[in-house]
Amino acid sequence: KDMAQINCTHVKEFILTGLTDRQELKMPLFVVFLSIYLFTVVGNLGLILVIRTDSRLNTPMYFFLSNLAFVDFCYSSVITPKMLGNFLYKQNVISFSACAAQLGCFLTFMVSECLLLASMAYDRYVAICNPLLYMVVMSPGICIQLVAVPYIYSFLVALFHTILTFHLSYCHSNIINHFYCDDMPLLRLACSDTHSKQLWIFACAGIMFISSVLIVFISYVFIISAIVRMRSAEGRRKAFSTCGSHMLVVTIFYGTLIFMYLQSSSNHSLDTDNDKMASVFYTVIIPMLNPLIYSFRNKEVKDALKKVIISRNQAFKMFMKLRK
Repeated sequence: KDMAQINCTHVKEFILTGLTDRQELKMPLFVVFLSIYLFTVVGNLGLILVIRTDSRLNTPMYFFLSNLAFVDFCYSSVITPKMLGNFLYKQNVISFSACAAQLGCFLTFMVSECLLLASMAYDRYVAICNPLLYMVVMSPGICIQLVAVPYIYSFLVALFHTILTFHLSYCHSNIINHFYCDDMPLLRLACSDTHSKQLWIFACAGIMFISSVLIVFISYVFIISAIVRMRSAEGRRKAFSTCGSHMLVVTIFYGTLIFMYLQSSSNHSLDTDNDKMASVFYTVIIPMLNPLIYSFRNKEVKDALKKVIISRNQAFKMFMKLRK
């Protein structure tokens, strides 16, 4: 056994297999995912710009939304550019340290998104159940705390898991059957015992998921009961419209996470196309969907967006006139 460990050559880089090995699909998929990524970048950075430039959107709800857009942008940028390489190169190689950095960043932004959605649910609860005290309860200091805590906690959890994963021995295959560096496919390559690491994954994922879902669920129980008690049909409609986008985003995001991470470890091999497509959905598609959902379902965002477009057009016309 000692001789085997001495002779073991440690892996210095990994090869990502990507979504498909079929050559005829690679270029069409490259075009599709590049388009999605560009749309994600423009959508999320555009949403942040609109929220920051329009004084009417200077409220706690839009403060949380701008942070969600920032997380979605980072989340997608950690995964998609490297994923696009799978379609262009014969072998998509990633160094040991770059793989660790990708895993750490991915976990940071995934946990941040999960907890930010819980913070946003609490914000909606205060807005609908205690409207008169809303600006007092959701003061700038409290809002910053409700964003800072998810960022700090997610960074610490990601750091802990990344250190655990990359302290394991990798001395056999270096081929990751996935399109990015994720915990589960990495553990399948490890030579050392991964039992405790797997327990930590399911414990941390379970605690984070259950706590954030409970916050969302309890918030919406109070929100729905408050809406039902409203006498004004217009008030009920407005309350539902402010919560509708968040409820849709929560359902899509948590629903995908349930499918991915709360399966038993024996079923979670990531060898199946279904598992890879679920990963694509929450790492690539959801960051694109969120700004769309919030923009099209929110009148204030649509009005602010129109205002920005009109002002940019006027500035461009003025610039063209000055050039002439």
